[in-house]
Order: sequence, then structure tokens, then C-alpha cells
Amino acid sequence: MAQHVKKPEWLKIRLGGNEKFTETKRIVEGHCLHTICTSGKCPNMGECWSRGTATFMIGGDICTRSCRFCNTLTGRPNPLDEAEPTRVALSIKLMKLTHAVVTSVDRDDLPDYGAAHWVRTIQEIRRINPDVTLEVLIPDFRGRLDLVDQIIEVAPDVISHNLETVRRLTPSVRSVATYDTSLSVLRRIAQAGKMPAKTGLMLGLGETEEEVLELMDDALAAGVSVITIGQYLQPSRKNLPVVEYVTPEQFERLRLIGVEKGFNKIESAPLVRSSYHAERHL
Repeated sequence: MAQHVKKPEWLKIRLGGNEKFTETKRIVEGHCLHTICTSGKCPNMGECWSRGTATFMIGGDICTRSCRFCNTLTGRPNPLDEAEPTRVALSIKLMKLTHAVVTSVDRDDLPDYGAAHWVRTIQEIRRINPDVTLEVLIPDFRGRLDLVDQIIEVAPDVISHNLETVRRLTPSVRSVATYDTSLSVLRRIAQAGKMPAKTGLMLGLGETEEEVLELMDDALAAGVSVITIGQYLQPSRKNLPVVEYVTPEQFERLRLIGVEKGFNKIESAPLVRSSYHAERHL
């Protein structure tokens, strides 16, 4: 049995509760939307919802994969909701967002792994919110780069795909995705030259600093210009335990190394998540 590691003081989370938080919650629930904020038990939900921002999750709320770090439901998903793209776009308008973030569950049950649904969602957001800037956090589409090209073609402002963890730990942390497949997706985004390629990394799963620096170098070699680094937090007992709580000083050290290595933008702190302060990454 893994030894329990006590959560340190610096990981205290501020809960939201102001009027803007309540309004955001009302819109999300009233439009039957799924957010990674709730399904992923994001520690920044209070802060972001209190600012009127949320990361929308499309394709339903059931994932076909069972990554050991993730709290999203896993199993056999329902058919795609054809009205979802319009509902997401209308909610962005109601929230009066200037920058929106969209992610999805993995839909390995579909012939195109959900790519066409992604395209329709981006197009609807653009149609209803022509002035909104948009970041999309996409799955790996099983390495189908022609499907990645479909997302590139509809031109979101930022395309993100998370490596999640270092090469050595990937097989034990992610259920289907591979380190090299994720690098190939990021490389394709960067090579298109139309928008920044962005990735995210969790610390505290047993990685070494040397392995983190290797990941940084691999990401830079693939053309990634934006990276986020945050602390892994165990969302439930069925998920992987935390091996280590990395100190704020260590996160700042990695941020400075990342700047020196050449990332255009880097967020590195315990509560950083891939969509946290995403408006800064344009």
C-alpha cells in the first residue's frame, strides 16, 4: 500500500462564492453543459468561476479511456449530442467571455474519434462569438494526424495537447496515449505555423527533475512554445496516489529553466492547470 503523503499548507484552495460564481454555475447547469472544472475536480474552479470563466468539455461526460490520474467517468459513452456545439457557443455568449477554452473526453468509440464534433463546436463558437479568442485542448485522436489537421484547419487561436507526465511514467499514468504519439500531435500543430502549440505537465507522480527537463527538451524540439506545469492532486481513492508535493520554490526553479530553454510562455506553480490563465497564452 502506498504511503499517504500529507498535503502541505501552500495547497489550500480558495472556494468561490460570489455573484459571478453563482451566475457561471447557473449557466453551466442550465444549459446541461459538462466542464472539466467539475469532472476533473479542478482546484481553481472557485477562482475561475468567480471570474466568469470555465473550461467546457464536449463529447459528453463519459470517457472511453481510464487514465489513472483522471477523475472523469469512464465507460461506454452516449451518442454525441448534436445540439451541444450550439449550446456551448450560446453559453460563451451569455457569460460574456472574451477568451474561451474547450476540451473533450476521448471518444475512441467513434470512427473519427470525435473530430467532426470538435470542428462543428469550433465553427459554432466562431459564428455566435466572432470576437472571442479560443483555445482548444484536444485528445490525441489515436495518432491520426489527418484528424489533427481538421482542427488546425478551423483555426482556433491556441491548440493544446497535454503530455501529462514524463516518458518513463506515461504507461502507468495514461491508459492508451503514448508519449511519442502526443509528441507527434504537438509537432503537427507547430509545423502548421498557424497558432501556438501548447502542452501541460503534472508533477508529484514520482518523476525526477532530469526527466522533467528531458520532457521540456522534447516538447521544444516538437515546436511547443507554451507549457504549463502544476502539482498532481489525487482526485479520488481510485486514482494514483501523490508521491511528492513539489514546493513552490521548485516550481519557480523549473519556470526559470523553461524560460532559459526558450519557451515563449510558461506557467509553473502548484495549482497551475492547463487552462489556468489561458488568456495569457495567445
